[in-house]
Amino acid sequence: MTYPTYEPDPYRPPEPPEPPGSAAPCDPVAVALGNASLFGIGYLLLGHRRGAAIAVLGTGMLLNLTASTAATWCEILLLLWWAAGVVHGWFLARRRAEHLVRRGQRAGALAVTVAVLLTAVLLRFDAYGIEDRVNEAREAGDCRAAVAAQGEVWAGHRLAGAPVVEPGDAVVEACHRLERAASTLAAAGQGGEIEELERGFGILAGVLGEPGNEQTVRAVLDTFLAGLPTEDPCDTADITGWLRDREPTRDVLDRSAGTAARTEPAALAGCGDQLMGKDDWQQARARYQHVLDVYPHDSRTGEARSGVRKATLAIELDTVRRLVEDASDAESGYCDTPAKYSGAPPVRKGSNRALFLGDTEYTAQLPGAWRTGDAARAALVVCADTAENGTAVETCSYENKKSRYLPHQVTFHKVRIPLKVYELRTGKRVDPRSVQISGRSCPDVLHYEYYMYDLGPGDQLVATAKSGVRDAFRPVVGR
Repeated sequence: MTYPTYEPDPYRPPEPPEPPGSAAPCDPVAVALGNASLFGIGYLLLGHRRGAAIAVLGTGMLLNLTASTAATWCEILLLLWWAAGVVHGWFLARRRAEHLVRRGQRAGALAVTVAVLLTAVLLRFDAYGIEDRVNEAREAGDCRAAVAAQGEVWAGHRLAGAPVVEPGDAVVEACHRLERAASTLAAAGQGGEIEELERGFGILAGVLGEPGNEQTVRAVLDTFLAGLPTEDPCDTADITGWLRDREPTRDVLDRSAGTAARTEPAALAGCGDQLMGKDDWQQARARYQHVLDVYPHDSRTGEARSGVRKATLAIELDTVRRLVEDASDAESGYCDTPAKYSGAPPVRKGSNRALFLGDTEYTAQLPGAWRTGDAARAALVVCADTAENGTAVETCSYENKKSRYLPHQVTFHKVRIPLKVYELRTGKRVDPRSVQISGRSCPDVLHYEYYMYDLGPGDQLVATAKSGVRDAFRPVVGR
């Protein structure tokens, strides 16, 4: 039997060609090795460009996430992505109808994958070495070496081992904070600024609160403490005083208390001497007294006691001099508010120098050996009030030239001067309470201002001489 033959229809469109490579033989092993590189090379061997692009994009995103977060779960996710790419490429290749062993593809894919993995391993191994050096430097308290070691980390280390190098970043950040603390403490040491000192210790406490930073904090603290005492003893006294009063925290920062105890006594004594030179006697005495109060068994207590006495005398003398300047009469200044000067010469037998205040009409006639204008040299302070009538001496009759028939009876009195006499050494009042000066009475002619309806000159004071003034005041300055 014969069958009819059919000619092809010239008007029928041709069959679409088979997509190139859709059924081309492939090597599953080469594909799996290619995808193990994380760059989608296996997909390229299969002709799946879109798959290769997705593989590269996914790998890039995971690597970026791992480097930025430095989280272990990101690395696990990356490992799962790698395994999924290998398995997926293997199964895609196994689904092909024909399989061939392509040794060239295997060798090329293996070379790329080994290069990638070997680079990752070497970078991760180097990252561990870097972090070991960072930790060793931190344990030795050497922040500079730790920062230098961490500075060797680059992007490759972060891509291959972000969780490994991430702790080193925290060490560097802590070291930078410690650097600020050291600078702040140095500024406090140069000017004795307590606010800077508090700020510096606050930074140290914050860094110390993070595990592993004890030695680096100790190094910064020791450097600061080694700078004590500073050139200025008063700055040192302020700093050591704050360190002594600081509340203990039971950590390395408490080492500062020992340095304060060793340094503060000398600083206080030196500061007292410096303030004495600046005439700041109140503060100087407070510094000396602090040595006696806080360090009673220190070898400088004798020096401190001497300083307290000197400062006290200077304060007393300054007070006396100020009161003397304010004494305009016998009822003001020192005469109204006497004060002691413990360094004044003691009142002794014989004549004593006196500081005469108030009305000086008669006291200015006293011998220079009895008087002084310097409170530091006076044994007595004599406040003389205005002269008044003392004991009546003699009454005489005088005729008025204009009216001879109206004689005047004039009584002459000794010059009585009310006194306030103080022993300067104690500030206590002593006798006498007044003196009377003798002199000549009843002169032949008595001159006085005449007014209409004048009743006469009235009572008169005797005419004194220097010898009389001296005799009257001799009991005042002599004992």
